[in-house]
Amino acid sequence: MFWPFRNHSSIGVDLGTANTLMYVSGKGIVLDEPSVVALDIERGVPIEVGAGAKKMIGKTPKSIQAIRPLRDGVIADYAAAELMMQTFMRRGNAGKTTAPRMVVGIPSSITDVERRAVREAGIIGSKEVYLIDETVAAAIGAGLPITEPVGSMIVDIGGGTTDVAVLSLGSPVASESVRIAGDEITESIAAYLKKTYGLVIGESTAEKVKLQIGSAHANAKNDDRHMEVSGFNNRTGLPESITVTALEIRSAIEEPLRAIVESIKRVLEQTPPELAADVHARGIVLAGGGALIPGISDLITESTGIFTVVADDPLHCVVNGCGHVLEDWENLKRCTCNDVH
Repeated sequence: MFWPFRNHSSIGVDLGTANTLMYVSGKGIVLDEPSVVALDIERGVPIEVGAGAKKMIGKTPKSIQAIRPLRDGVIADYAAAELMMQTFMRRGNAGKTTAPRMVVGIPSSITDVERRAVREAGIIGSKEVYLIDETVAAAIGAGLPITEPVGSMIVDIGGGTTDVAVLSLGSPVASESVRIAGDEITESIAAYLKKTYGLVIGESTAEKVKLQIGSAHANAKNDDRHMEVSGFNNRTGLPESITVTALEIRSAIEEPLRAIVESIKRVLEQTPPELAADVHARGIVLAGGGALIPGISDLITESTGIFTVVADDPLHCVVNGCGHVLEDWENLKRCTCNDVH
């Protein structure tokens, strides 16, 4: 349930490595597109942005380049990010490229230079740009009572970063952001198939394998599932198809998942005793695309001894949290990082 509508043309943005989502006050989520831009290299103009550009990854001629402007949760190609934001603003904001206020989710660990790049990308379409820690936004979007004096633990597993935090009174008390998340899990699948079978596959194929038969724990009960995967054999240089099992893929993604679990443990170790007691009683909440990996809540529960659940609508927690801040600005503006330009 949303708070009373205010600032009707203000915008909340989850500027993610994998996807960009946009929330317009009074309307809700209006855009959810892959963070990809396909550029005509000679003319320097975008051919496609979003879903259309993602389909081109690994399939473009030399004159076209499909770019992911963000890497590990931060802007890696500012020019492409600017083009992407302009396009998404028009698509999601009824053709308008301006807004009086913008709230943008950011990983907790990014540097001042990286923060400035996000603000400037947002300023393209806004008079005021506020940044909000993605863990805070995700917790608000997941319905956790973070403004109360009680410990709430959120783990946001995105495309480029995993952000972990224990929150109380609107702010992180203990937190960590690691640049190991969905992209690294996908890459580990491609690396496994190359090492084990000599099969070279692209990013899109590895992502399909992850989504179709990936799992984090035996409780996912998908070990008997299998999938045919096509690529080229790096020994013969010829196209080839192999069949892989879900059990193999779980083994292939074990390392990045272990790194995520270790990050959660480190944050728990940093948490003050009273808040740690709250977390133990209330559990851990997972958000982001990585929360949808079957069995991941079981893995974290088993590894930490703390009951772990996946948030309702984990893909939209951050953008909904940004939206809630806009809709209840006077009460929730203190949850932002107070960066305004």
